[in-house]
Amino acid sequence: MARSPSFAGVILAAGESSRMGRDKALLSWPPGTDEKPAGETFLSAAIQLLTRTTDFVVLVAGRNVPSLSPIAYANGASVAINPEPGRGQFSSLQIGLREVLNRGRDAALITLVDRPPAAVSTVRALRESFECAPLSIWAVIPQFSGKHGHPYVAGREMIERFLRAPATSNAREIEHAVLEHIQYLSVDDPFIAMNINTPEDYAALRMNRY
Repeated sequence: MARSPSFAGVILAAGESSRMGRDKALLSWPPGTDEKPAGETFLSAAIQLLTRTTDFVVLVAGRNVPSLSPIAYANGASVAINPEPGRGQFSSLQIGLREVLNRGRDAALITLVDRPPAAVSTVRALRESFECAPLSIWAVIPQFSGKHGHPYVAGREMIERFLRAPATSNAREIEHAVLEHIQYLSVDDPFIAMNINTPEDYAALRMNRY
């Protein structure tokens, strides 16, 4: 039986980007040069991507909220603050998902800000796969060349499972505990599994001229 979920977007961006040396949310997208900077950032591109396929987008920020909130608001996203980002990424996920439920939505497209945006076709395929999946499927996760990535879809059952877990948990552990409720979707999109953690990673991305 097909379902008709209402989707929100959640972007996790409260990390300190210590290995990058600057906030990864503010990296130019597409990668520009000092002489010719790009018009968007990883953050604005992520918001614009999810805005196309969800009812609203929530950015979860931490101590970086003064620099990220103007971008979020300019692109139509709302902001939730993790007051203790040092607790880890999972605590930010829980804050974002509480906002999803509080605003009456029952599914979320969740992504991280430390990567290039996935293709719109990838996000639409994830949505469609979840909508057409049996009710026993709680989440749809993309994979490329055997690697799992973001964004992924979490339905209400998966959201509630995340919210019941301790803040010290991580999403992967919880997903692995309910594998019978997870569907993996192969996509032709390398960005879903690409983490940009260091200046060298970003330089390599620039050299590929995406």
